[in-house]
Amino acid sequence: MRRVGPFILERRRAPSRAVVIGVSVLAVLAALLVMAIIFAGYGVNPWHAYATIGKSTLGSRYGLMEILRRTIPLLLCGVGLVIAFRAQFWNIGAEGQLLAGAVAATGVALYSGIPGPWLLPAMFGAGFLAGAVWGIIPAFLKVKLRVNDVITTLMMNYIMIYIVDWLIHGPWKGPTMRGFAYTDIFPKAAWLPTLPLSRVHWPTLVIGVAAAILAALILSRTRLGYEIRVVGESEGAARYAGINFLRVSLAVMILSGGLAGLAGVGEVAGIHHRLLSPTQVSMGYGYTAIIVAWLARGSPLVAIVTSLLFGLIFAAGDVIKTVLRMPFQVTGVFNGLILFFLIGVEPLMYWRVRLLPKGERWTGRAGSSGS
Repeated sequence: MRRVGPFILERRRAPSRAVVIGVSVLAVLAALLVMAIIFAGYGVNPWHAYATIGKSTLGSRYGLMEILRRTIPLLLCGVGLVIAFRAQFWNIGAEGQLLAGAVAATGVALYSGIPGPWLLPAMFGAGFLAGAVWGIIPAFLKVKLRVNDVITTLMMNYIMIYIVDWLIHGPWKGPTMRGFAYTDIFPKAAWLPTLPLSRVHWPTLVIGVAAAILAALILSRTRLGYEIRVVGESEGAARYAGINFLRVSLAVMILSGGLAGLAGVGEVAGIHHRLLSPTQVSMGYGYTAIIVAWLARGSPLVAIVTSLLFGLIFAAGDVIKTVLRMPFQVTGVFNGLILFFLIGVEPLMYWRVRLLPKGERWTGRAGSSGS
């Protein structure tokens, strides 16, 4: 128990679900409030801004479809990151793993010669494998050489960005693209089907939802899930219990990186139908998925909801740019604000604030005392 002025801070043994939800909602509301100040700074009435965004996204079919389209890569990457974070493996590399999946899918689509009916399954398989390999490397470095996982996963994003740039400017530059840094268009057999009058590649959306459900079952009902939870609680306890830390780390990053790789397949096969610059393949989905996973608080099923929220934010970015005449990068500011407030209000989940009785509020010395 700790006293701060007229308040007493009491440690919670375990925050309830209501507290976790309440604190997370508080963080989002705080970000919305600061965003309102930013809108006002641009000379845009905040109420008008939010009303316009709501009408153009949630209030139209096209807007709803755009939310779903942006949700797909966020969901796949977010579910993978939830799994990694539950094992205390700080995978900051979903962006690079997504691009690795996009590269592998492109290679299969353009150069494998696989017959039409098997082309899309082969692209998904190659994308998952490429993303998993890009995730296994930092996992191996962490376990065997004790290299910081945040640094390795982050740096590997940049390696993959340069690989993509090299491919589209060099060996994979499409002869039919008239000098632009793109590959050739995929054959029609490598195009993912979409919902009518939209760019929602529904097979990838189904895979994302199925992945969230399967991940929840793995974490709650399987031996691997138990081992992931134990490693996440205490690495020392996991080693004492005889859990193979290398095997768990590799399994976690195969799933996390592989799901991000599937997101990359969806982007090139469902949206662009070719490989192009990294910033066009992914608009920072891998980085935003970190916030998706953090806000999901370790639950793959909740990641469905949080990915929809950030899908809305990305769709709102188009409205901010075209209707409100503000930079699209404002969405990045919004994402950063949400992460900032999520981290900032985290202590509220573990400390209960109580006001002292009136007669005791200003007596004694403010400070802390153990109990």
